[in-house]
Amino acid sequence: GFLEDGILVQDRGRIRLRYLHSPSFPWDMAAVLPTDLLYLRLGLGVPAVRANRCLRVPRLFEAFDRRETRTAHPNAFRVAKLMLYVFIAIHWHGCLYFALSARLGLGADTWVCPNASRPGFSRPLRQYLHSFYFSTLILTTVGDTPEPQREEEFLFVTAGFLLAVLGFATITGSISSVISNMNAANAAFYPNPEPVRCYLRAQGASGRLVRRVARWHQHLQMQRKLPAERAVLQHLPRGLQAEVAASVHLPALRRVRLFQSWERSVLQQLVLRLQPQVFGPGEFVCRRGDVGHEMYFVREGQLAVVAEDGVTQLAVLGEGLYFGEISLINIKGNTSGNRRTANIMSIGYSDLFCLSKEDLAEVLAEFPSARAMMEAKGRELLLRMGKLDVHAEAAAAAVAQEAECRAQALETALEGLQTQAARLLAQLESSAFKLALRVEHLECQLR
Repeated sequence: GFLEDGILVQDRGRIRLRYLHSPSFPWDMAAVLPTDLLYLRLGLGVPAVRANRCLRVPRLFEAFDRRETRTAHPNAFRVAKLMLYVFIAIHWHGCLYFALSARLGLGADTWVCPNASRPGFSRPLRQYLHSFYFSTLILTTVGDTPEPQREEEFLFVTAGFLLAVLGFATITGSISSVISNMNAANAAFYPNPEPVRCYLRAQGASGRLVRRVARWHQHLQMQRKLPAERAVLQHLPRGLQAEVAASVHLPALRRVRLFQSWERSVLQQLVLRLQPQVFGPGEFVCRRGDVGHEMYFVREGQLAVVAEDGVTQLAVLGEGLYFGEISLINIKGNTSGNRRTANIMSIGYSDLFCLSKEDLAEVLAEFPSARAMMEAKGRELLLRMGKLDVHAEAAAAAVAQEAECRAQALETALEGLQTQAARLLAQLESSAFKLALRVEHLECQLR
């Protein structure tokens, strides 16, 4: 297929017509011509009759480029492609060596390929392996080859060594490029630990803290965690960002009990706003009394609800649970306000989703049913914790209802005033029009 206005065309007739008018069609036709039939006249000793097959080399490079962009292991593919080029170069060099040996005479000296009189060299396979081995010694600059005896042999060996120098430079550059690409990919996905280490050393931080930071970075790479997810996906359009984020995080988000009954559209809006965070062992996610700005969803790992001493575990939060929503939702009668009601500490390495207060408010404003459901869950939790003042809630509800009635009364009065203003404006326009007609009539009488 081919792309037309961004749409993949798969119609065979259109593909055929486009290919027949493409510049590559004549070269492809020349590459598949049956030149092998010339062997019937010239014999098998003229492999040059198949040289037209080399016209397919651009197609080979095109196939390599497409496969490299689609494979899941591009660096391994580049290394394999480089090794293929090396083997092909050695093969062609070996063929040239055998052709030169046949021209100078097989077995004429110690440098050329032995002839069939030498034991084992009557078979073409043995002659090919000897030529391949000889070319490998030359192109790897090992140099353990017989000394050349003739001018042609000296020139061939010298050209081979020069080609080997160029080949080694290319191989070294390609491998260094592969390594740099791997490092660049890791740097794009995972934070670089070196600046943090240098900063800690410069500030004289303790070795324990340095080891904690190193273990955190190591955990990110081993578990393939991606804290800077938004930065990686920011170049994609918003619709594609939502699709990518949904395919990665939606299964984990559906395991959260709060979201199991929510609509898919609500979850897709949430997925775009979630920020992955990783907490290490013994690290506090939030402390009691802190002002809450985020709520958290446990994706992987375990967290402990600890007492004020920081050691006694009151409860354990596992995969699929959430916390921190009480401080984000303005539940009437909440005696703790928007402050945290518990100490949450990570037992091991915990992978959490973080949702800020502003993002949650935007999502809940678009979906009132989801907001009502979350408020009901939060109210139930506050009742169990004894942090919900029922009387204050009733008073706040009454005040809200009274404010709603006043707002409705003001809206009704405002509509009445707007109606009266519209009538007065219409009367004013009518009076102005009549006055203009009267003035015009008087001017006509004066003339």
